[in-house]
Amino acid sequence: MRSQTIRRALLVYLALLIPVGWLAMRYAPYGLDGDGMAYMDIADLIRAHRWAGVVNGYWNPLYPACMALFQRLFHTTRWNELHAYYELNYCIFLVSVVAVLVFVSALVKLRHQMNPLPAPLLGIDALRLLGVALTVIAAQRELSMAYMRPDALLQALMLLAFAMLLESLATSRLVYAPLLGFFLGLAYLAKSFAFVVAVLSIAVMMLFQLWVQRRRPGRVVAAGGLALVVFAAVAGPYIAALSRQKHRLDFGDSGALNYAWYVSGTVKMHIEPWMTGEFGSASVKLVHPEEQLLAHPGIYSYRAEAYGTYPAWFDPTYFHERITPVFSARLLLRRDLRNLVLSVRYLLNHPEAWILLALLLVCGARLDLPGVRGGWVNWRRSAFSVPALLLGVAMWGIYALVNVEERYVTLAWLAIVLPLFAALDAVPASPAASEEDGSDGVSAGATSAAGLLVTQTSSEPVLPACSWRRRSAAAMVALLAFLALGESLRLALEQRRDQSAAGLPAAWYSPNIFSAARGLQALGVGSGDAIACMGTIACLNDPYWMRLADVRVLAEVYNPDPTHLLEEYQGLPNREQVLAVLKAQGARVLVAAFDPGVMTGRTPGSQGWIRLGESDLYALPLNLPPSLPAAPVTLPWDRTGAAKP
Repeated sequence: MRSQTIRRALLVYLALLIPVGWLAMRYAPYGLDGDGMAYMDIADLIRAHRWAGVVNGYWNPLYPACMALFQRLFHTTRWNELHAYYELNYCIFLVSVVAVLVFVSALVKLRHQMNPLPAPLLGIDALRLLGVALTVIAAQRELSMAYMRPDALLQALMLLAFAMLLESLATSRLVYAPLLGFFLGLAYLAKSFAFVVAVLSIAVMMLFQLWVQRRRPGRVVAAGGLALVVFAAVAGPYIAALSRQKHRLDFGDSGALNYAWYVSGTVKMHIEPWMTGEFGSASVKLVHPEEQLLAHPGIYSYRAEAYGTYPAWFDPTYFHERITPVFSARLLLRRDLRNLVLSVRYLLNHPEAWILLALLLVCGARLDLPGVRGGWVNWRRSAFSVPALLLGVAMWGIYALVNVEERYVTLAWLAIVLPLFAALDAVPASPAASEEDGSDGVSAGATSAAGLLVTQTSSEPVLPACSWRRRSAAAMVALLAFLALGESLRLALEQRRDQSAAGLPAAWYSPNIFSAARGLQALGVGSGDAIACMGTIACLNDPYWMRLADVRVLAEVYNPDPTHLLEEYQGLPNREQVLAVLKAQGARVLVAAFDPGVMTGRTPGSQGWIRLGESDLYALPLNLPPSLPAAPVTLPWDRTGAAKP
C-alpha cells in the first residue's frame, strides 16, 4: 500500500469507527459491578455538593465528576441513568482514539528528529491505524463501554501525557512541559496509580534530555519544574483534602490496600482487630473497624460510614484504615509468579500485535533499538523509543508487584508495542539481503549512505529496493485494523439480536436487577430505607438493585459461599437471634439471592421469604407491616417501575 492509500484507509477507518463504536455502545449488555456503583454514589455527592463524601481514599473523583455532568445533561433518574453512563463511555472511547493518534504523531516526530530512518517500515499513517486498531481491540475486551470504570479515561489521559512528553523531547519548546503536568494531574484525578507514573514521567523527561540529548541543565530543570508545578496545581487540592481527611500526607491508599490483600495475605472483607490470624504479613491497627454485631454467623454494621449505598465498598479505606503492608520477599515472589501467569494470559488473549510484529521481523524488518543494530557506538541515534518503552515496562512492573488485570495493563501494552513498531526499519541488514529484495522490480542503481538501492529512470519518485516490505507491512496493518473493526460490528449486531430475542427495552437493562428493585418498591421499601443483605451475590457481586431501589445496606450477614446459602441459613441454630439483631438495627428487610427452584416455602429456611419480581433475589420482612404475604410470591410489575394492582 502506498502512503496515499494508507492515509485514505485511515480516514475511512476513522469515519467508520464513529458509527461502529456507537453501535458497540448502544448494544453493550449490562456489565455493572460494585466498583461502578461506588462511582455513581460519588457522582450523586458531587451534584449535591457534599464534598466531604467525595473525598475518598480508594476512588478518585474525575470519572464520577464526568458521570455527574452526564446525569445533568441527560436528566437521569435511577431507572435510566445507565444509558447516560454508556454515552459517557462512548465519548471517552472517542477521546482515547484521539489520544492514541496524538501519541503516535509525537512518537514519529521524535523518531524523525533523533533518528531519521532512511526507510522506516511503518509511516505515520500506518502507525496511527495500528494504534487505533489496538484501542478498538481493547474496547472489545477489557475496556468495554458497559463497565463503569475509569480505566479507559486513565488510558486516554496518560497517552496524551506521554504525547506531551515526546513532544517536549522532539522540540525545544517549553510549552509541552506544563501540558505534560496538566494531563498527568488529570490522570491522577482519574486514578491514584497515575501519581507514581507522573513522577516517573517527569524524571524520564529530564534524564533523557540531560543524558541522551545533552541539553543545557538550566533548560532541563526549567522543563521539569514547569511540569511539576502544573501537576501540583491540578492534583494538589485533592491531595490536600485527602491528607486532611486522613490526618497524614496521603495521595491515595488503593495501592497499599491491594498490596496488603494480594501480597501480604490480609483478609479483604470484614476484618476485626482480634482476627490476628487473618492479618497476613501486614501491620493492622484499625482506626474504625466495622462493628461486629454477632460472631456466628458474622453480622456487621456499616452505620459508622455516612455515605454510600453499600458502605463496605463505597470507601474500602475507611474500615481498613491503618492496614500497613510489611515487605516479605517470600510472599512477593509467590505473588510475582502468579502475576507472571496472568501476564502470559494477557499476551495470549491479545495475540494480534505480537504476531504481526513477529511476521514483520520474519519478512526481513529490523528493530532499530539501542544496542540491537550497530552495537552501542551510536546508541543515542536509536533511543527515540526508549522513553515510552521505559514507562510502559515500569507501569506493567508496578502492577506485576500486586495484581495484573487486563484492564490495568492495556495502557502499558500500548506504550510498549507502538514504539517497537515505530522502531522497525525496512533497510536490509546486508548487501546480500539487498540483492534479494530486487524481486520488487526495481533495478540496482546508486547506493545511498544509508544503504538504499534507488533507480532514477524517469521523473517519477524514486522507490527503494525495500519498498515491498513497507507496502506489505502497511497492508498487514490495514488488514488487522479492518478485521478488528469488523469484529466490533459483528459483536454489536449479535448483541442486538440477543436483546431483541430477550425482549429487553435496552441492552443495558438487567431483568434480574431491575425486577428485584421494583419488587422492593412494591413492598414499600425505598427512599433511603435501611436494609440488610446476606451472601456474596446479593451484597457484593451484583448490588445495583440497592441503588435502583434507593436503599442503604447498613447491616450484612456475611457468607462468602454463594452455592449453599440456603442450607447454611436453614442450619443456623440461632436463626431467630440473627433476625432479632437485624431488626434492632432498623433494617426493614433482609435480602439474599437463592435458587428459585428451592424456595418452596415448605422448608424452615425458605418460609417467610418473598420473591422480588422474577429475580433470584428474595426479601425477608423484618420491620414491615404484618399484612404482607409470608409465602414466596412473584410481585407483578410493569416497565415504569410501579407495581400493578
